[in-house]
Amino acid sequence: MRYRRANIEGGTYFFTVVTFKREKFLTQPDNVSLLREAFKVVMKKHPFIIDAFILLPDHLHCIWSLPENDNDFSNRWRLIKSYFSRNCNKKYKQKPSEVRKRKKEQAIWQRRFWEHLIRDDDDYKTHVEYIHYNPVKHHLAAAPIYWEYSSFHKYVQKGVYSKDWGVSEEIVFDQRIGGE
Repeated sequence: MRYRRANIEGGTYFFTVVTFKREKFLTQPDNVSLLREAFKVVMKKHPFIIDAFILLPDHLHCIWSLPENDNDFSNRWRLIKSYFSRNCNKKYKQKPSEVRKRKKEQAIWQRRFWEHLIRDDDDYKTHVEYIHYNPVKHHLAAAPIYWEYSSFHKYVQKGVYSKDWGVSEEIVFDQRIGGE
């Protein structure tokens, strides 16, 4: 079976990107800064809007809106991942497998990423909520407000969420959401 990605110009997409062997190093302060830098560098040449974002120790989720007449999110991810990999502190790199040695790849990221084309406003809302609730789902925070590496705080500032959203109730999502 051949894998095919969604291909809508100007689309809005949900992504899951995972570290190689789920190594937990993304939230190390130097790596947080480096990932921000990688996004900024790529966004200068290949603009897009980050609608929602969460960074966890071994993966990240985000929603991007691409410019009109542009559907090339794969190249953007390739550039972000390679910038990060080239500049990442060596102690977080895994010993490369034989396949990766032959291809001269860094063993930092899983090769592929999960993407989902956002279909409508309800789909968008569900994926934004999934992103913001993810640290609670993974037992990294008692509530979304307590997780530092999240766009949740901007959503609270805009009045989309109250600070106590997700505090007292468990939010359960359809298993098909997230690509984890």
